[in-house]
Amino acid sequence: MANRTAEVQLRGSSFEQTFQQAVKPGNRTAFQYLLSLYKGNFMNLFISIVFMNIKNLPVYLLPIVTANIINIVAKPAGHNISQLWINFAVLIVVVLQNIPTHAAYVSYLSRAIRAVEAGLRGAMVRKLQQLSINSHRELAAGRLQSKVLRDVEAVEGMSKQLMLAFVPSIFSVIIAFGLTLYSNWLVSLFFVLTIPAAIGVMQIFKKRIKRSNNEFRKEIETMSSHVAEMVEMIPVTKAHGLEQVEIDRIDTTLKRLQGKGYRLDIVEAYFGASGWVTFQVVQVICLLFTAYLAFTGSIPVGNIVLYQGYFAMILGSVSTLMNVYPIIAKGSESISSITEILRSTDIEDNSGKLKLPKLSGDYRFEDVQLKFRDGEQHVLEQVDLDVKAGECVAFVGESGAGKSTILNLVIGFLNPTSGRVSVDGVPLTELDLSEYRRHLAVVPQTNILFSGSIRDNITYGLQGISDERVMEVVEMAHLTEMVARLPKGIDTMVGEHGGKLSGGQRQRLAIARALVRDPKVILLDEATSALDNASEHHVQQAMQQLIKGRTTFIVAHRLSTIRHADRIVVMKQGRIVEAGTFDELIARKGEFYNLKQLQM
Repeated sequence: MANRTAEVQLRGSSFEQTFQQAVKPGNRTAFQYLLSLYKGNFMNLFISIVFMNIKNLPVYLLPIVTANIINIVAKPAGHNISQLWINFAVLIVVVLQNIPTHAAYVSYLSRAIRAVEAGLRGAMVRKLQQLSINSHRELAAGRLQSKVLRDVEAVEGMSKQLMLAFVPSIFSVIIAFGLTLYSNWLVSLFFVLTIPAAIGVMQIFKKRIKRSNNEFRKEIETMSSHVAEMVEMIPVTKAHGLEQVEIDRIDTTLKRLQGKGYRLDIVEAYFGASGWVTFQVVQVICLLFTAYLAFTGSIPVGNIVLYQGYFAMILGSVSTLMNVYPIIAKGSESISSITEILRSTDIEDNSGKLKLPKLSGDYRFEDVQLKFRDGEQHVLEQVDLDVKAGECVAFVGESGAGKSTILNLVIGFLNPTSGRVSVDGVPLTELDLSEYRRHLAVVPQTNILFSGSIRDNITYGLQGISDERVMEVVEMAHLTEMVARLPKGIDTMVGEHGGKLSGGQRQRLAIARALVRDPKVILLDEATSALDNASEHHVQQAMQQLIKGRTTFIVAHRLSTIRHADRIVVMKQGRIVEAGTFDELIARKGEFYNLKQLQM
């Protein structure tokens, strides 16, 4: 099992290196990106191309055999019947071999394409995990889902079309032109005309197809984002009878998407029809020319079929290339969309940073100031604060005062614009944040659960946690009675986002998740603000178990819930205006006293 895990990790690392190489700034075109993605799979592609040409032998030989048969039948005196049977036998053999060679062709091709598809999605997932919290706040979840699902699927579709249609068509053109040139160089000149004709038609429509694909892709992302928001808002929508408002909002987006899709279809329709008409005209001219050569005796009559067969093959191949072009354009647009994520430099880079073997939990904020890039005012200003190991500090104040921002600084989600935040004497900017956060546990206001069992949600990300330990934290989180009533106990499924549990139960489950990790530092972000009095009482009891002996940061609106905090810090407009115990601040009759009066 350990070897298998190591193998998976190694493959993941290999994919990561491959795709990071693919999106380096030096590579500009979609084709270069695509080649980089297939690094390590070129042998599979080469073998698939070999089998592709073998399986296509019937197509290449059919015009020759047909011409031979016509020429034999037209002048039987100069031939014998065995020549006729030899041509038939050759054709039957090359037709039958198509079954095994086609299967081998698809087998090797699929290995390469599926590896790239899985690797590309894996690279996207890893990159999303590496992106900073600021990046995730700016990127709508629906747009990200569209990139991971639709855009990767479009790249896969482009890869398939390149290998199943584009490459075979190129080989067909080369082979047909080569055989015609060998037979009659004059006729081959007509074949050359198809190339500038195809290029001319593509150049005419290239910009319009690219622009239409770009607009359609962005509209798809917008729709995906709106649908994701709609699903999240369904409880609010139904509670206020606003179903029709949401339907109208999504309908507006769908109508825009319909319009963009219609314009893309029309552009592609004109593109396809223009190419078809152009090539049919050229083919008619070629037919007249070869008929004239046969009429004057310059070529045998059967060779008209030979040249028409190869010319039809070339026209079919070029038409295929033109039909594939919109798919390639769509895939190229999707590659651009994917590389927006893969090339992002706004990542949390922990390489080479200090890993703390243990954490005491002493924090120091030194003249911390924070200003967001798009903001005009400071979110935090001149924040100086020392928090001792094992101390419980609560932050209170009006909304927007900077309380949750303090917690985000402690977690490492944000960095100060100036000043510094340090733990155990080491600035957070010098720490490997991934390792550092293993010592933390966060209980947010809106707890995030996934659709697994209670056990799965408590032990999320941990291995080898015994049933005894799980039941211990269940008891500490005051969940024992609830678990006992459930049909499967801790193995009961909680539903999507914990939908089968009440708000208080979800919060206590989050506390159990924190307890099982035995963290050194606890962060509680308004963990009881949305609960009724009974639920709050249970959660408060669970929180008392959680914070024992641990450095604790609490953000609270209900001031009664922080009476037992070692210290209360009052914030206003990003500054610390008061600090002290509950009783000290009440006696001082300052900002905290005024806040307390408002809640009475």
